[in-house]
Amino acid sequence: MSGYLGGYATLGLLLLAGAVVFVAAFTANRLLGPSRSAGRTADDSKYDTYECGLDPVGGDWAQAQIRYYVYAYLYTLFAVESVFLFPWAVVYRAPGYGGAVIVEMAIFVAVLFLGILYAWRKNILRWT
Repeated sequence: MSGYLGGYATLGLLLLAGAVVFVAAFTANRLLGPSRSAGRTADDSKYDTYECGLDPVGGDWAQAQIRYYVYAYLYTLFAVESVFLFPWAVVYRAPGYGGAVIVEMAIFVAVLFLGILYAWRKNILRWT
């Protein structure tokens, strides 16, 4: 597709195809998946969770520590931001970008440093 609105038409078709796949997947799940009967008794274990050959024991609610999410978030944050170092290195080699690219990377690294300093000062990085 070319022309002024060609890029928007491509995006629109991609969004439409994604919506069709989404609706088709949920429709197939509804039609092909098992359905619960209305007269289910307490001793009917047909629909219980089955994992690793063991019957579930205890309740279905478990408390998770927030520190696991903090570590995962910090790792994801710094991993994604480190991905930006490669394009910076590619642009740095191009002629005419030397000073501006160094200033931008200094700002980027300063923001990263402020984030890790904040986490360190709040004792978020201490494993208890």
